[in-house]
Amino acid sequence: MNNFRENFRLRKYNKIAQQIIDLAPKYQQMSDHELQGQTVIFKQRLQDGETLDDLMVEAYAVAREADNRVLGLEPYFVQVVGAIILHDGNIAEMKTGEGKTLTATMPMYLNGLLGVGNFLITANPYLAVRDATEMGVVYRWLGLTIEAGVLPEGSDDEINKDQVYAADIVYTTNSSLGFDYLIDNLASTKSSQHMQGFRYALIDEVDSILLDMAQTPLIISGAPKVQSNLFESTDRIVKMLDRDVDVKLSDDTKKAWFTETGIQTMESYFGITGLLSPKWKELYRHLVLALKANYLYIRNKAYVVADGEVLLLDEANGRALEGTQLESGLHQAIEAKEGVKVSTQSRAMASVTYQNLFRMFKKLSGMSGTAKTDVKEFRQIYNLNVYTVPTHKPTIRQDHPDKMFVTNKEKIYASVDQIKQAYDQKRPVLIETGSVSMSNLYSRLMLREGIVHNLLNARSEAKEARIVEEAGQPGAITVATSMAGRGTDIKLGPGVKEKGGLLVVGTERMESERIDNQLRGRAGRQGDPGDSIFYVSLEDKIVVQHGPKWVKRFRKTMDAEIQSGKRTFGKRLVKHRFKRIIHHVQVSAEAASRSERFQTLEYDEIFRVQRDTIYQFRDQMMQNDDLQPFIDKIFTDLVEDFAATHHDLTTEDITDFIYNTMNYNYVPNRYRLANLDRDDPSAVSNFLMQELQHCFKQQRAKFTDDAQFLYYERLTILKAIDNAWIEHVDNLQQLKAVVTNRSTAQRNPVYEYQKESKMSFEKMKQTFWQNATKYLLLSTLKYQPNGKIDVEFP
Repeated sequence: MNNFRENFRLRKYNKIAQQIIDLAPKYQQMSDHELQGQTVIFKQRLQDGETLDDLMVEAYAVAREADNRVLGLEPYFVQVVGAIILHDGNIAEMKTGEGKTLTATMPMYLNGLLGVGNFLITANPYLAVRDATEMGVVYRWLGLTIEAGVLPEGSDDEINKDQVYAADIVYTTNSSLGFDYLIDNLASTKSSQHMQGFRYALIDEVDSILLDMAQTPLIISGAPKVQSNLFESTDRIVKMLDRDVDVKLSDDTKKAWFTETGIQTMESYFGITGLLSPKWKELYRHLVLALKANYLYIRNKAYVVADGEVLLLDEANGRALEGTQLESGLHQAIEAKEGVKVSTQSRAMASVTYQNLFRMFKKLSGMSGTAKTDVKEFRQIYNLNVYTVPTHKPTIRQDHPDKMFVTNKEKIYASVDQIKQAYDQKRPVLIETGSVSMSNLYSRLMLREGIVHNLLNARSEAKEARIVEEAGQPGAITVATSMAGRGTDIKLGPGVKEKGGLLVVGTERMESERIDNQLRGRAGRQGDPGDSIFYVSLEDKIVVQHGPKWVKRFRKTMDAEIQSGKRTFGKRLVKHRFKRIIHHVQVSAEAASRSERFQTLEYDEIFRVQRDTIYQFRDQMMQNDDLQPFIDKIFTDLVEDFAATHHDLTTEDITDFIYNTMNYNYVPNRYRLANLDRDDPSAVSNFLMQELQHCFKQQRAKFTDDAQFLYYERLTILKAIDNAWIEHVDNLQQLKAVVTNRSTAQRNPVYEYQKESKMSFEKMKQTFWQNATKYLLLSTLKYQPNGKIDVEFP
């Protein structure tokens, strides 16, 4: 029934694909010069009013013929179908080995006809450079420009960002694109900005980037904050708390919070009351950080300590993330926990999530071998539909039922026996593990058994890809974490098909069925034979974190029976209720992850509105040649806010305001001040506005060149907005770290974040008005002999 429904949905795309295939003879008869000339014709037709949809059939036929002439690869019918799905703004689910890289050349060529703003996004720099190099020859042959937005590993060159973003097509990574977006919006001049819009993005391994990485915000950190002395003291008190009484952990051990008893214990320790009140906000924030550091971040799993330094670990592949720190002071809290020197905490300057970054594109599409399982989330968050593209050849891989055991030890011994059998037959085996520690364990077991193998723990994506490519050779045994080497096909060596193809052995089920399917998909590419099997136990991480309570009791009972000899070691669990456990825990884990992603989006949606407001204002400051209307608005907002928020004003209040914001040398007019109705906000505003306009004219008179004064206006306003915005961004990062713990006080953390972020934004605007006025009117100007002016800000 599902296949019938899929075929029905694909009918319109199949018809268009056949039209493209039918055009092949026409373009095959053209000379190279004639075929290359089609790009100029297509661009002219676009200028004459036609759309990309109007051109698609012909443009795809041209790109298909160019692929054949330049690369010697002619896209299959199913690849053409996938390419149509991608241009239509959807996700094409294409199995491993079905040629996604070649498929992408058609929609990228078509959309590249419009010029800048078209991106193919990959998960790492190696894939971006590799694909840009290999596919770039086709685009250039057809007359389009293409650039890689990242450098090859080990390169000391600098990227010419202007050249990259002026290209018709850019191959880059999600993180590089995101950071370039944030950096562009911190630029002080238009010439310092490089990006030229978000027209079309095609995301390779779309599920990995839009789902698995969705909870990781991109943050640019800048100037150091004033160092806090609370990290060590709060770490000491958290270590003293009673784990069973003062602290509560969620069932999946991903969240921790203080109990009421714990709050009282800490209040007693510090000799205070009302720990949750605004008065003790900073102290409580540091206590929450210490709680997370001690209970949620486990050494040698989330991080390692090397040479007196805390290094984060990439959960996907176990690599140390050198130069990367956790945000909002959490990294410093872990350093205090480990007793190493606490590093200086940097101030967050700009932030965006991948969810909101990619929702900026006018059109978004993606490719993956495993997207169907999350079709609802793709549609709900990104408005993307998922279409499953049939394979070029039927899939004959055998996916075997799980082999389930009580203990990890039993599971590991059984899986090693199967690996040994395959090794003796010279059949290649890919051992997929859920963690670096498990990969290392299997590597040691292989050494003990005398099995020659490759352990994927390289720091280089290029080396990793080469090892994965060789994993299909006769007798090759490869141990890897679940996400290692993604994007690289495993091709079978000579004689391997006759031995049954590649055997994929999963050592545990992952938190998502989608990732399990990715692991299975390593075998059986393009109609090759292959097998996949998972070895699981009741001690696996996902079962421990998400399994029903009876499983924990059963596990203890069976473990005791094994120890006493009542139960045979290595006996499998075969009853149906045990098989249901895996489905149950995966559904539970996926629901928890989905909930966290939605919450991340809720937080960033609140922040996005503010971010868009500020970035649009910055753009206006850099693009407009007449800033007077903006300056008048700043002055008006400043004086009206002062008049409305200050009651029982004295003449000293008013003169102090003038001294501090507009004129150090102000000589009060006693008569005017004495006759001013200080209880009338309108009268106060008018009085202050007159003084502001007078001071502004005096400052303007110091400039003889209009262009120079425009630059001065722009410089001071941008400095004021940036200083206020950076303070606000950093404040929200700290706020987010605290409000997640407020659910224990029966408060909705998202609502709390929304309420406090709004208050912080209003405070930020007040700071901006005041600083912009001060910078404009109180800055000291120093003239250089060459005519330039140096500005010293107050």
